Amino acid sequence: MKDSDDFDPQLLELRRGTIVLACLHLLRHAGYGYGLLEDLARHGFAADANTLYPLLRRLEKQGYLTSEWNTEESRPRKFYLTSAAGLRLADTLTTEWAALTEAIASLTHGRTE
Repeated sequence: MKDSDDFDPQLLELRRGTIVLACLHLLRHAGYGYGLLEDLARHGFAADANTLYPLLRRLEKQGYLTSEWNTEESRPRKFYLTSAAGLRLADTLTTEWAALTEAIASLTHGRTE
């Protein structure tokens, strides 16, 4: 077994939190599920539909996203938009992420292998 296989649960847990933050930022402009998956991938965030759609519903239920159905095209799509509360959460999480990045850098700066 490779080391990376042993680390999969921890890597998955770390990535889950980053997906929340990425979605809140990307959905400052309205977007729908599949388009959001493409945007996440384009920015280097690995996510699949089985993770994303429940996350969007949870964030909407918590008041961090709003949604609206667009039925003007041949296929109806539910568009999501970051709410005012979601914008505040995104700003708070971004600030915390920057502080954590500095803290991790202070632990690893000058480290020799």
